[in-house]
Amino acid sequence: MSTAKQPVILPGATLGVMGGGQLGRMFVHAAQAMGYRTAVLDADPDSPAGLVSHVHLRTPYLDEAGLRQLAQVSDAITTEFENVPAQALDTLAASRPVAPSGAAVSVCQDRAREKAHFVGCGVACAPHALIETPAQLAAVTDDLLPGILKTARMGYDGKGQIRVKTRAELAAAWDELDRVPCVLEAMLPLAYEVSVLVARGRDGQVVHFPIQQNLHRDGILAVTTVPAPDLSAAVAEQAYASAHRIASSLDYVGVLCVEFFVLQDGRIVANEMAPRPHNSGHHTIDACDVSQFELQVRCMTGLPLVAPVLHSPCLMLNLLGDLWFPGGAADQVEPDWAAVLALSGTHLHLYGKASARKGRKMGHLTVTGATPEAARATALQVAALLGIAPF
Repeated sequence: MSTAKQPVILPGATLGVMGGGQLGRMFVHAAQAMGYRTAVLDADPDSPAGLVSHVHLRTPYLDEAGLRQLAQVSDAITTEFENVPAQALDTLAASRPVAPSGAAVSVCQDRAREKAHFVGCGVACAPHALIETPAQLAAVTDDLLPGILKTARMGYDGKGQIRVKTRAELAAAWDELDRVPCVLEAMLPLAYEVSVLVARGRDGQVVHFPIQQNLHRDGILAVTTVPAPDLSAAVAEQAYASAHRIASSLDYVGVLCVEFFVLQDGRIVANEMAPRPHNSGHHTIDACDVSQFELQVRCMTGLPLVAPVLHSPCLMLNLLGDLWFPGGAADQVEPDWAAVLALSGTHLHLYGKASARKGRKMGHLTVTGATPEAARATALQVAALLGIAPF
């Protein structure tokens, strides 16, 4: 169902979400704060978003009855997870406005298609090769090693990725990944990583947040800093322009995150994109006048978009399940939130997950300050209290 000429969907209507994770939970909070009802489709009875939504449909993503029910109760529908089947979004779009579209999401779900899209937009990305057959494996050129072998589909937070230095390691890695279609990317001399969050409305209007600088550990985002401390004006301008171009070329509606590598020689290359609000944008809840989740609501309902303003320098720390097992403890121990919250400018967000485990995103904590230096100093105090490695 085309969203271009749909009437504005005002508060009081019901907004549906495919997926019940923490991103859906924060979307639900934003929608409810604006006066909307919400409906979540997720099979997990304890899903973070389902626990706080007006309606929770406990069915798989491709369940026909569940999709029919979500369409019946919702006035517009979005997704909080890039691996929700595009087919399900297409089914819903036959009767309800869906943003982003299944077509846009399907590009983001396949690394090979994603990189081809970057190239088609005139946006540079890492040298790479598609590996689907033994012949393609044998044809890999020397300039792609050392590299990172990534599954073409269903990879996130470092999953489905193996670093390889030699052809022997590449062959072994492909075997380890069960010889599913993969993309081999050349390792590049990185200076730092940034991400751009853009929001594009039904009418083609695009706004963006200030660029985030990101630190990853073991393939998972650990720290986001805004304003980006190492960013030059030239790199920022190029990243903004590239992200806008990518969103427009997809005829995208909603919040889109594009991650970039900034190389040691100053060049910028696109890494990947996520068709949804993003972990690196969680700080927008506390540090901006409008959050990425509110902009997602505005995009899908046709409400006006406003250019977000960062009102406080900040750092966002991911809170992984490892923190609940200090020193490798066998039993789960709740971190000392009282000590953390005694520090000025700390904003705690926990996602309602009952059990912690290593690498699981349990929450995040945003530290705001009057200056970037003040925010960083407090964030380092928080890290020390929680047992997070300094940065």
